[in-house]
Amino acid sequence: MRIESVNAVTLFVADMEAACGFYESLGFVLKFGGPAARFTSFHAGDSFLNLSLAPAPETGWGRAIFHVDDVDTVHATALEAGLEPAFPPRDAHWGERYFHIRDADGHELSFARPLSSK
Repeated sequence: MRIESVNAVTLFVADMEAACGFYESLGFVLKFGGPAARFTSFHAGDSFLNLSLAPAPETGWGRAIFHVDDVDTVHATALEAGLEPAFPPRDAHWGERYFHIRDADGHELSFARPLSSK
């Protein structure tokens, strides 16, 4: 057996409406649920990002990493939406271009793209 990709990441959120707005601002497309639901699912490529309403979620649980086709465009989209990434996109020694951002509940997200080999 070989694990090929992440199918879904589920995050606990305190405010579904705010969380949905955040992820929609970044370009995630709603699959199920929405701002008034207790459970929401967004498309994330061939995988899914799930949000589950919890009265007092813990923060700082870790990081979800999403590969995207253009890291700089996602970063620019976040800035245009008034969001605050932790830093501008950068190339890492492990071979990815990436940046991090936290949602309103403190979940850290990384948007990354493998660097092409030269």
